[in-house]
Amino acid sequence: DMATLTGAVSITTGKKHAGVLAKTRAMEERIFEAGLRTGDLMYPMLYAPELLRSEFKSEVADMKNSVANRSNAQASCAGHFIESHIDDAYEGDWVHVDMAGPDSKDERATGYGVALVLGLLEAPGFC
Repeated sequence: DMATLTGAVSITTGKKHAGVLAKTRAMEERIFEAGLRTGDLMYPMLYAPELLRSEFKSEVADMKNSVANRSNAQASCAGHFIESHIDDAYEGDWVHVDMAGPDSKDERATGYGVALVLGLLEAPGFC
């Protein structure tokens, strides 16, 4: 999935790199390679659902969509929030790209991510 999910990712990655939260090392390497080929640059985020899922505990609902502690890997927590909605029966790989940093420049969209997806899919004639 790709989203302009949190401004918090820009604290880690700046305005030229997206943050990446990958379920496996193989997927992380695959998306980084695609980003290097296409020019859509990324930086890894902490993947630790066993440590961060508790941030979404709620007294009144199944879970809440904001973190309890904003200084506890907020961008990674947001990616894990999305991941928690993937069906438990799904056995494939998964990657979250938080592109809130490079999504715009001077209040205009940059198109970040289009080339990345095509590169990740190894679209014929693209990369």
